[in-house]
Amino acid sequence: MSILHRPFGNTGESLSIIGIGGVTVVGHDAAASVRLFDEALDAGVNYADVAPSYGVDQETELRFGDALVGRRDRVFLACKTGERGADGARLELGRSLKHLQTDHIDLYQLHAITSVEEVDRAFGPDGAMEVIIKAQQEGKIRHIGFSAHSVEAALRALELFPFVSALFPVNFVTTYAGNFGPQIIDACIAKGASRLALKAMAMTHWKDGEYRGFPNCWYSPIADERLSELALRWTLSQDVTAAVPPGDPILFRRALAYAQRFTLITDSEIAELKQVAMHQAPIFSTV
Repeated sequence: MSILHRPFGNTGESLSIIGIGGVTVVGHDAAASVRLFDEALDAGVNYADVAPSYGVDQETELRFGDALVGRRDRVFLACKTGERGADGARLELGRSLKHLQTDHIDLYQLHAITSVEEVDRAFGPDGAMEVIIKAQQEGKIRHIGFSAHSVEAALRALELFPFVSALFPVNFVTTYAGNFGPQIIDACIAKGASRLALKAMAMTHWKDGEYRGFPNCWYSPIADERLSELALRWTLSQDVTAAVPPGDPILFRRALAYAQRFTLITDSEIAELKQVAMHQAPIFSTV
């Protein structure tokens, strides 16, 4: 069964409801990365998201670049910049294009904005947005978005520019226990920006001394498979285009299977998740 695709706003693009994230291949060699890409593409995934900051020495961009050879036209490629100034953003974009072995990026995003001050720096004189907008005019970037772990920063960004999308946590625990996420969804809808989801299968923070069975995850993911599937189904039942699963091959493969049999979350399942959420510390919160 192939994975469902949804429209990506008014761009004319259609994205698979889950994407393959760059953190998934951290620490893996080129052959393993290509195999994982093969599995994703064979299942109908066409959305890939990467950033130069993932892994060591831009390893994930290099792995994705190898995996894209011969099939670039089958993938909607999203990349990011963590730079806020023009010079750094220019260098990072050029390096990303080289590593990814492509002449364009489909979605280029201001990465992990965490404060209003960061947003204002990116939009200020000699800011990163000058470079990004120019690169779009030159055809190196097709669409411009951002990723955020802050409600305030996301809302500020949406005020300043007609971003095509926002990538941010859409998770049942952060929503029900932390009141984090609905504000961004509402603002995106009002501005016409597509919603892309992070942290769908997250539960809470790692405890001190806890065995971290998924070392690429900075948070504690949901270990129980039934509950993790409910969590992903909850996220995909919100007003989002797609979700990027946790950065671990095991968890990505689980998400791949869940997505292939996806059905909308039911009222009784929502009630169950609300009960679970009330006993967890959300990894993001506004309360």
